[in-house]
Amino acid sequence: MPAVAWVTLAGATLIIGLTAVALLRVIVHLTHVKHTLDSTIGGVESIADRTGTVPARLTSVNATLKPVRDWAEGV
Repeated sequence: MPAVAWVTLAGATLIIGLTAVALLRVIVHLTHVKHTLDSTIGGVESIADRTGTVPARLTSVNATLKPVRDWAEGV
């Protein structure tokens, strides 16, 4: 095999190897970003649960406090 063929094969191997390493680094970085986003989404969901709207119990509380409100308006 001529020397030019060996040089071409070595160059191609080098380019393919460097491209593979670069793609593996991208995969590692994207995996890290995915884990970070999962944590962020979990935190946002937790905040949304804790700061949700007032539940339907509020109507029963208002009904229970109606006599107090009526008395306060009379004073």
